[in-house]
Amino acid sequence: MKKKLNTQDMTQGTPWKLIVLFAIPLLLGNALQQFYNMADTIIVGNYGGATAEESANAMAGVGVSFPVFFMISSLFMGLGIGATVMISQFKGAGQLADVRRTANTMYSLVIVAAIPLGLIGMLISEPLLQLINVSSEIMPHARAYLMVIMGGLIFTFGYNANAGILQGLGDGKTSLLFLGISAVVNVALDLVFVICFNLGALGVGIATIMAQATSWIFGVFYINKKYPQYKIDIFRIRFEKDILVRAVKLGLPAGIQQMLFSVGVLTMSALINTYSESFVAGFTAANKIDAFAFMPITSFSNAATTFVGQNIGAGRMDRVKVGVRSAVLMSVAVSIVIAAVLYPLGGFFMSLFNQSPDVIASGCEYLYRILPFYWMLSITFILNGSLRGAGSSVVPMLSAIISLWLARVPAAYLLSALGQNEIFWCFAIGWVPGIIISGGYFLSGKWKNKSIISRSELPEVQ
Repeated sequence: MKKKLNTQDMTQGTPWKLIVLFAIPLLLGNALQQFYNMADTIIVGNYGGATAEESANAMAGVGVSFPVFFMISSLFMGLGIGATVMISQFKGAGQLADVRRTANTMYSLVIVAAIPLGLIGMLISEPLLQLINVSSEIMPHARAYLMVIMGGLIFTFGYNANAGILQGLGDGKTSLLFLGISAVVNVALDLVFVICFNLGALGVGIATIMAQATSWIFGVFYINKKYPQYKIDIFRIRFEKDILVRAVKLGLPAGIQQMLFSVGVLTMSALINTYSESFVAGFTAANKIDAFAFMPITSFSNAATTFVGQNIGAGRMDRVKVGVRSAVLMSVAVSIVIAAVLYPLGGFFMSLFNQSPDVIASGCEYLYRILPFYWMLSITFILNGSLRGAGSSVVPMLSAIISLWLARVPAAYLLSALGQNEIFWCFAIGWVPGIIISGGYFLSGKWKNKSIISRSELPEVQ
């Protein structure tokens, strides 16, 4: 049955092999997601306006909008992380009824929260864009994109809910299918709305939401057919009080972390946006390359979350440290290889987004200052993902907040006195306390008693 349903039992077998096998479809899925995110940027950066400068402004508008969207939606996304961890632990403990209850409570939250939150987001989008110093040249593009994205928030939430349920079950292959559908639809619609209809950033937003809606609806039908024991009914609101309380306790710190992180990113954006439009556009394009390059580490981190969750749920504490150590070593090795490959090719990849020499130069300055330090962020990502899988979400929250607010943001403003390009050293500076806090807590072993499964429910380790 497990083989037929594509779910992976991570409580048996060699830990590093299980993590790699689970990470591969996640990596391919992340690649597809980043591919169509990059396609958005490439298409609008080259065809979003009548001139290269207008296209760069449209591209920058899409880029500056994302932190605002992320801030508004981050609290709910954190609760989704909590539900994913719960599903993985219940799956590991063999409590399939609780898996179903968690999935349905998660979906009820999607339906109830998405529409009012989307409306609020549409109302406050422009004031937030003004608050972060978005220029008059970029503002129309950013406003149009953000209004569409917030209006379709329910599709984004539903799309992520499907992925979270499947990740908790240990099924990365089906998520890859959903992402593939979304990527194909998104790129095709980008070409239609941007090139054929000349809608610029607005067209990119419409394409993104329509792609996620298509994938979400297909995903609900697919999950209900493939996993009838976890049937999702999006037209029935069912809040299981005990499940919701656990999800809030587990996911709220992650949501607060993401919200404060996104506020920090907006604070950084307010600084970046005080410079020229070409500098903002270069930063936007380089961020897309950065996200694409870092996706293997994200995949290892998500795999580690599921691995730790299932083994904690099954009472296999002996396997957890071995698996986490393997994930850290693999992610560090991969991050070093990625940096070595991308460093000399930064200019080439930047030229795919926009042909302006100033845009290319600004993006390269960003890449040259963060690529050598990828290994630091990879360690923190793996440790924080593992701690969340164990049910400990407060320390990852503190690690991220301290790294951002006490290190990265202050460093950025101080370094700006040395020149706009020197700002980017703040990322490596911010990653140092993250390693110290998350690493120290993991080594202390205090996370071992954070499982949502009571000790009396756990099987004995043979």
